[in-house]
Amino acid sequence: MMSLPDAPGLRRTRRWLPSPRLSPEALTLLVCVVFTLLYNGPFWHGMLADAPLVSVAAWESLSVEALVLTVLQFVVFLPFMTRHTVRPLLSLLVILAAVVNYFTTRYGTHFDTTMIDNVLQTDTREAGELLTPSFALYLLLYAGLPVLLLWCVRLTASRWPRALLRRSGYLVGAVAVLAASLMIGYQGLSSEMRNRPALRYLVTPGNALVSTGQVMAASDPLPAERLPLGEDAVKGVEGDKPRLLVLVVGETMRAADWGLDGYERQTTPRLAERDLVNFTDVSSCGTSTAVSVPCMFAPGGRGEQSEREIKSHESLLDVLSHAGFRVLWLDNQSGCKGVCQGVETRQIAAQDHPAQCPDGECLDGALFEEAARVAKGVDRDTVLVLHQLGNHGPSYYARYPDDYRVYTPTCDSAELSQCDRQAVVNSYDNAVRYTDALLDGLIGDLASLPGVDTAMLYVADHGESLGEHGLYLHGLPYAIAPDEQTHVPMVWWSSAGFDATAGLDDSCLAERAKRPASHANLFHTVLGVLGVETRVLQPERDLTRDCRGG
Repeated sequence: MMSLPDAPGLRRTRRWLPSPRLSPEALTLLVCVVFTLLYNGPFWHGMLADAPLVSVAAWESLSVEALVLTVLQFVVFLPFMTRHTVRPLLSLLVILAAVVNYFTTRYGTHFDTTMIDNVLQTDTREAGELLTPSFALYLLLYAGLPVLLLWCVRLTASRWPRALLRRSGYLVGAVAVLAASLMIGYQGLSSEMRNRPALRYLVTPGNALVSTGQVMAASDPLPAERLPLGEDAVKGVEGDKPRLLVLVVGETMRAADWGLDGYERQTTPRLAERDLVNFTDVSSCGTSTAVSVPCMFAPGGRGEQSEREIKSHESLLDVLSHAGFRVLWLDNQSGCKGVCQGVETRQIAAQDHPAQCPDGECLDGALFEEAARVAKGVDRDTVLVLHQLGNHGPSYYARYPDDYRVYTPTCDSAELSQCDRQAVVNSYDNAVRYTDALLDGLIGDLASLPGVDTAMLYVADHGESLGEHGLYLHGLPYAIAPDEQTHVPMVWWSSAGFDATAGLDDSCLAERAKRPASHANLFHTVLGVLGVETRVLQPERDLTRDCRGG
């Protein structure tokens, strides 16, 4: 097998770059030291948050922790490093470390299994917004240059007995150093990890490697056909008119900036003029779309069902279909995460809404235009689900038309760290006002439909961080996620005809809306208010149960 260092281009590069001669083991150790010192800033920031370096003991503790981190990585990586594999593998690790460190540093991202799932499910449109000039420059400096230097190193050649002895010596020595370091610093290190378990998701690049391995290990093939759910479902209520429930799944909408929830800005002025019910204390299933959306449409709440169990079974939409409802999912996002697999689904197409999709990417106005078309043709009981693009970041400025640029100055870039924080908030709040207008227009359309009893339920999938505690975007492990990422808005509106058929008392529901609720209520509330009878219904989770007569 020919070694790449013999390539003419690389030999020419060595004329102007340093080209030391190292063994594969020494090169691996050097890269591990670099990882510890240059690619783990967020980890060290977390470790030092409560222990500033003001004493000799603090410096000693820091040194031991750095030694443990370096040697642990070395022990893990070394078995895979031969003379022929060391540079390709270390190059991949450097690139991975640079990418992970960039997003952790800029946005406060923690690379746990949930984040890896998000990465795997991100579409090209979402990914493209993150490929900013600063990201490219960062990769050039923290990935491109180190990889170039890595390939300029000349590897020492040894026959296999000597190479084996050398490798064994390095490994035995590393294990001995690791053991001694742990004996010295175990108490402090273990205490930190117990008190702040999120720190383990900041150790780069081990965080991404371990989490990816866990995701892959848990990705057993799903059943060829989803397991049935609520096949016994029937309508226990029939009205004189067809019923239409529009369920709007909001994207990245946090209650902290929702005007109806007491935000200092009135970002929902149109909804504030409507006679509707606003739920003020709603918790999400997760901090990402990939987790929250499947959970929202499943019968169990957060932590009650595994991701595999949820994906292996039919969803709320299938139960409604079993009961005889027409179910349609309209999507202006990156898909329904498997929830709509068994029902009619449409992706919003730019050519059908040219005014709303001037650059080929559609504002949510296109989604609501399509919903209005569908609503006009309803002739039987129907549940229509709208999956918004909403406030999906980081390009908040691209989520609303110019007419809704109310709060200025705005951050007209995906480079949130390059903007003043208030400008980021302004852009986000403008997008909230756009959703307010769309929901208000939808309610107006539903209220004016002749011969149909209508209702709307809006609920967001998760929230968003806008710079609080140095965090941006979403996706933190739920256990450490701030309220901004888990507290979401939810709004209910219904026509008089719908209320009469359901026996619903809106004033009673308004009182219930003041108490805590969560995504775990969605499945059972929708079935309950539509009068669907099935064994999978848990009446105690139906938010309308005590507000419906009969």
